[in-house]
Amino acid sequence: MKTTLRSRDLTCPSCIAKIEKGLSGLPGVTAAKVHFNSGRIEVEHDESSADVATLREVVKKLGYDTEEDLW
Repeated sequence: MKTTLRSRDLTCPSCIAKIEKGLSGLPGVTAAKVHFNSGRIEVEHDESSADVATLREVVKKLGYDTEEDLW
């Protein structure tokens, strides 16, 4: 499954690395890509291991608010 979240809190390239590393370490996540300019966070994952609520919780624990992307 592919889930796209959005964060308006990204301020620097280290934000990207922090989020990508945090999400990639979750069981069931096969890929995590953050697009700095748009604030989009794209995650490929197995929903039975890492659901959307879990993805959002991890990003929040890393210090960033998220919303589901409606694009």
